Amino acid sequence: PLTRATSTLDCHLGEILALAFNPNGSILATGSGDASVRLWDITTETPSAKCEGHKGWVLCLAWAPDGSYLASGSMDSSILIWEPSGKLKGSLKGHSKWITSISWEPLNASAICKRMASSSKDFSIRIWDVQTMKVETIISMHTDTVSKILWGGAGLLYSTSHDRTVKVWNDKGKLVRSLDGHAHWVNTLALSTEQVLRTGAYDYKELKFASKEESKEYAMKRYKAALAMAGPSGSERLVSGSDDFTMYLWDPVTSKKPICRMTGHHQLINHVAFSPDGLTIASASFDKSVKLWNGVTGKYIGTLRGHVGSVYQVSWSADSRLLMSGSKDSTVKIWDVKKMKLMYDLPGHSDEVYAVDWSADGEKAASGSKDHVLRFWHNQYYPI
Repeated sequence: PLTRATSTLDCHLGEILALAFNPNGSILATGSGDASVRLWDITTETPSAKCEGHKGWVLCLAWAPDGSYLASGSMDSSILIWEPSGKLKGSLKGHSKWITSISWEPLNASAICKRMASSSKDFSIRIWDVQTMKVETIISMHTDTVSKILWGGAGLLYSTSHDRTVKVWNDKGKLVRSLDGHAHWVNTLALSTEQVLRTGAYDYKELKFASKEESKEYAMKRYKAALAMAGPSGSERLVSGSDDFTMYLWDPVTSKKPICRMTGHHQLINHVAFSPDGLTIASASFDKSVKLWNGVTGKYIGTLRGHVGSVYQVSWSADSRLLMSGSKDSTVKIWDVKKMKLMYDLPGHSDEVYAVDWSADGEKAASGSKDHVLRFWHNQYYPI
């Protein structure tokens, strides 16, 4: 499907380290080693804004689930909040080392998207109020770098750390439980409900809502539908990936015991991602492979081989049928998940591909590389 690079844009003065489509897929944000964030109009595939303010590499990006703001986290230890026009709303300062990830409170929990959480190399997690630009809570119970933070739909936050633990917090910053088992740094984390949390009230129906409360109700309806995909007793599932070459599948809302320990990779796991329907997990590893696992039981499904370098990141199509992977080998690959086959090899980058993302409507995908180039890919299933 993504056979055509519709644009190749040599836009940044440094490597592209992060990509994020906004919830309705109309804007793409890119973060770069040149310390800037750029916003792109997806329809025209042209830059709509250059956002300058960071003094170090931009490492992570996250859109509010209603699309009202973009947060960017940098190596300079600051978080900047941008409006979709590219205008700077403000700066969140408090972390003492670089920002590793950012996650917003889901729309199904709050009609006004004003709270977000950040994790840092300074061992802490901070919960911020973006309206007042002040920190609400500082969580400093991890004893090493906090590598990832995710704000779930059940009112809980999940964090992974180089202290080898996964921790579950309530939204006031109180520890609910610690999920132990990994023998080395925990690098990455994914939620079975991530797609609906990220997109809030936006889906293919493109509904218009009379009020923020109405959009919150619709976001909750989508969240409950996502939970039900796993069966009648469905709850939010979490998968963690580590430097110990293993992954664990958890039911973090109810238990500190893992559902399954997932083994098979021969090197560290860099990225994990649930399919939008929550039924399959993809894991990307430095062993040059992508592995697929059952998203409910954790059972191994198979291995996608083809990359000749470490696989850095994966991203799913909206219908959960295709998987995109970006690698050190400078290629982007599209896999047919059902057939377990390589569908398309997408060359074009001249250096390592650090970031890939697929728009929530499935129509466009993007890849960002060490070669400073952003490439847009068009899904041929959708009319132009």
